[in-house]
Amino acid sequence: MQKGRLSRRAGARCVRCRAGVATSLLALLGIGLAGTLSGCSIDFLKPESMNFWKNAVSSATTQPQTEPTPVPPEGATNPTRDPKILVAEQVAPPKVDDTSPQAQPPAPDNTESVDDVAEENAPTMDRVVASVDGDPITEREVKDFASQHGQPIDTDDFSTSDNAKTAVKALIGEKLLEQEVKKYDDKVDDEQVDKYIDQMRESKHMSDAEFRAQLLASGMSYDDLRKRVKIDLEKAMMIEQEVRAKIVIPDADIQAFYDAHKDDFTITKERLKLAQILVSLPAKPTPAQVSAAQKKAALIRARALKGDDFGDLARVYSDDDSKSNGGELGWFAPGDINDQILAAVKPLKPGDVSQPVRTSHGIHLIKLEEHQVPGVVPLSDVKAQIRDQLVDEKSSAQLEKWVESDLVKQHYVETMY
Repeated sequence: MQKGRLSRRAGARCVRCRAGVATSLLALLGIGLAGTLSGCSIDFLKPESMNFWKNAVSSATTQPQTEPTPVPPEGATNPTRDPKILVAEQVAPPKVDDTSPQAQPPAPDNTESVDDVAEENAPTMDRVVASVDGDPITEREVKDFASQHGQPIDTDDFSTSDNAKTAVKALIGEKLLEQEVKKYDDKVDDEQVDKYIDQMRESKHMSDAEFRAQLLASGMSYDDLRKRVKIDLEKAMMIEQEVRAKIVIPDADIQAFYDAHKDDFTITKERLKLAQILVSLPAKPTPAQVSAAQKKAALIRARALKGDDFGDLARVYSDDDSKSNGGELGWFAPGDINDQILAAVKPLKPGDVSQPVRTSHGIHLIKLEEHQVPGVVPLSDVKAQIRDQLVDEKSSAQLEKWVESDLVKQHYVETMY
């Protein structure tokens, strides 16, 4: 049961329900680890797909989807690259009765030779069509790669197929990035990985125990998740430094985008984003219990005003279920908020913490995180958001340029068709 209700509607919860906890965690990890965090690789067949890198970069620098798609294996995928030599079964010739006067001459040998049998039954060799730093890329590997991305190749003549050439180019790009990301192996530490996973867990409103249980139910160990997150963050850092950071967006472009999308930056309904710390009280508290709760709340508020993180304080001191999510309650319309709480929140500015407020549940400290007021949002409030969006739009072309202009020159790349 949720203890600290803010809504004035009977039975309405003050925190968002933990919807989807029963859902497979691997699906929920659309995180950073999706699609992204995009598979662990970039889809050069669809270079516009950059959302993963956007989310992963922000997670690596400030805080993460999308479960990663598998990284294409190094070298060929053909398991029969070194075929075994087939040897025909040796059959003993029938015995001939030399004493018989009617012994028949041996029949003409119309059977296939051992070499013919071996050649006919031997697995087909997988033709190498390209290589990166000596690592071969085979025809079958390219076809599998293209099929996985919805671009099947129906010919063995790569020299005349645009689809085949595009797929080879895409796979070369994948392998170049696999080589390049190794330079970032020591630039992501355990603390960054832990922070990423904590925020992933909190975004799903799960306790640590719930998160780990769902992870195991999805067939992934916690150590496996940490390894995958580390790889994603390394790739995100690489893309941020080598691609996104080098894209310059003029202020004039930001202004033009803002002017052309005013409707997207217009708020029609007032909303408040709140977080809370609750010091609970029994149904019929004694004066001493009330006094102790008020004193505790005042001390917590004093720490918040001095700069202690409100979310960390909530995790330690709050008696509400929202403590596992740092006290986050989500968005509310003013009409949905308890009158006592609303009165305490109204004078606040975003980032402020209210005076202690007593309700039937106990003593509340409310933090106003954001306040959306009807009207057009000022450009200054959304400038960074617009810049990020414009960077995203240019990232695909910049990424392709970086791979083709820089990485190709730093590695030995060869095509053989």
